[in-house]
Amino acid sequence: MNIRDKLQEDVKMHGTEPLNILEASIENSISESQKIFTDVLVRKEKADSTRSVLFALSRHKFLFCLPNSVDRRAKAGEYDIVVNDYSRAKNLFGKTEIPIFRKVLEEVDQRILSIRKQLHEKVVKMPQSVDQQKKLIKALTSLELQQSGTPIGDKLRNIDPAWDAIEARAKYLEATFRQTFEQHANKDAAGTPEKSKTRDPNQAPSRVNFCEELCDIAASQLPDLWRLGQLYFTGELRGPHDPKPGDFKKMILNAIEKFCVYLRLAILIAGDQRALRQSSGLSWSIGSASATHQFLPWIPQCLRYTRIAYATLIGLDLPSDALDIIQKLIDEVRLFCFSIIFKRSTDRCKKLGSQETWELGVEEYPGATILPAALEALLVETLDEVQSVCMQPETREGNLLEPQSDGQREVSQRLQEFLSTFSAVIEELAFQSHDEETPTHNVSQLLGFPNAQQLDSVASGGAAVTWEQRMLCCLANYAYCNKSFFPHIGDVFVRYGYPLPTLAIETSRYTVNQLFTNLLEEYVEHKGDPLVGTIEPSMYLGRFQWDHEMEIGQLRPYAHECVDNLVGVYSEIYSISPALLRPILESIVQTISEELARLMSCVQRFSFTGAIQAHVDIRLLRDALECYANETAKNYFMEALEAINPPLNGEQKRKADEILERVKRNMRLQLLCFSIKEP
Repeated sequence: MNIRDKLQEDVKMHGTEPLNILEASIENSISESQKIFTDVLVRKEKADSTRSVLFALSRHKFLFCLPNSVDRRAKAGEYDIVVNDYSRAKNLFGKTEIPIFRKVLEEVDQRILSIRKQLHEKVVKMPQSVDQQKKLIKALTSLELQQSGTPIGDKLRNIDPAWDAIEARAKYLEATFRQTFEQHANKDAAGTPEKSKTRDPNQAPSRVNFCEELCDIAASQLPDLWRLGQLYFTGELRGPHDPKPGDFKKMILNAIEKFCVYLRLAILIAGDQRALRQSSGLSWSIGSASATHQFLPWIPQCLRYTRIAYATLIGLDLPSDALDIIQKLIDEVRLFCFSIIFKRSTDRCKKLGSQETWELGVEEYPGATILPAALEALLVETLDEVQSVCMQPETREGNLLEPQSDGQREVSQRLQEFLSTFSAVIEELAFQSHDEETPTHNVSQLLGFPNAQQLDSVASGGAAVTWEQRMLCCLANYAYCNKSFFPHIGDVFVRYGYPLPTLAIETSRYTVNQLFTNLLEEYVEHKGDPLVGTIEPSMYLGRFQWDHEMEIGQLRPYAHECVDNLVGVYSEIYSISPALLRPILESIVQTISEELARLMSCVQRFSFTGAIQAHVDIRLLRDALECYANETAKNYFMEALEAINPPLNGEQKRKADEILERVKRNMRLQLLCFSIKEP
């Protein structure tokens, strides 16, 4: 096909003006392409903008994630990370003027303010460890410092979180003390007397459990309070304000005083607690006697608990006046413990009478039994116990035995009670035997010979011990105690490191001397009254009259009988305790001489031979008993001789001397025992 044909065909197809159509197509293509290019440019700008935003977000991701991050870290307890992140954000964006950054920072500030509130609540919430409190305080202080001076920071002002933590710990300690006290006191009050009677003696009473728990609390929480205070005052936890050492010291002293008050109420049940109850507003009912009796043996255990807590506090380097409060309590408990142990021993001393075997075992004082030795063994056991339990001072404890101290007075009083109880045991042994047995009088009336009575030896501690022998043994024990045993007890105390308890020893010696006198009067009355009572009936036996003439040349039966009866008494005393001869016989001889003086003064007239006989009888008794006649007895013998009326002439005196000499020779065996001054 040629060109012409092509042209015609194009005209047919496109018309006569193809260029216009082409121009329109070209213009349309240009318009469409421009539109497409503009759209591409817009998308490119959006992509560039998005790319810039993403780059900014990527570059400042820390800031934008910080609000959620601090919340998450705070919930996890990672407060040090919160502090570091907040500090970093403040350093990087604290001065920015970019609105988005300012908005994010404001949100972070709000979150930190909320965290500060939570931190302060956690700081004062107890219980918790000091390390945990320390961590919280440091975080709270750092956050407060970073927000200080800002509008958001001024919305919440915690003046001194460390001091608030100290106060919270002190209040918690005091509340724990009181709660523990009320718990055990109420438990003890709820117990019935029947339960206390059936309680296992090996089961600790509520007071003991309370002491153990309270001492554990003090030994664990007081050091924490002191440690927290030291961290505060050394500057490690100090806030923007000056520390308050005076207030902290008062806080420590108050806690220790409360600790001691509670222990006093629980332990010192025998003391006067009225003032303590009024000042503290607290009380712990003493309860039944059986409950008290069950608690007393546990007091040494309470002392050990208190000492353990005290040793822990000593290691803290507390102020001396704080430690002095506990030391005073410990000294009081030590003294109370001493008193309880000695009272328990005194109760055991009351039962020593059942151990009396009447065995004579004291070489230096014949007649004394081994009962004082049993007392000494009990005393040594008691001193060993108190020495190991309470009297030996431990670290930073006082000496209870200072001159004129309460301790010295308590020791003297308890020893005096101990020895007085022993004296009462001897007295009970003497008079109880009197009630149980029928005493023998060892007197033969009108026979001229001693009553035939078997004097069984008590040296072997046999069962056949008469009432008289028991009385003599008790008298010998009293005399032995007064003379040497009680002073020896004082030496035992000195050997254990105590000052010589002179007052207690001398008071006890005075007591046994009085009891010796009373017992001696009882024995003399028992022996002397029957003996003296036989003189007058025997003197006038067979209607005898002094004014009648009589056969003379020997002793009248009444005088002979009197000598024989005295020999019997002498033998009975000598077989037990020769040292008792003088005090007993002196009293009996004085009574005999008084009776002779009375009988002679009642005779109105003596016959010639009657005067000689009376003179011989009285002189024999006077001369025979001279070693045991005191001044009063000698005067009575003189009165009896002077009462012989009419007085003897020379012949009568010569006759009387001859008869007296002969009678003395015949009775030399009986009279021999009375001639020994110190048997």
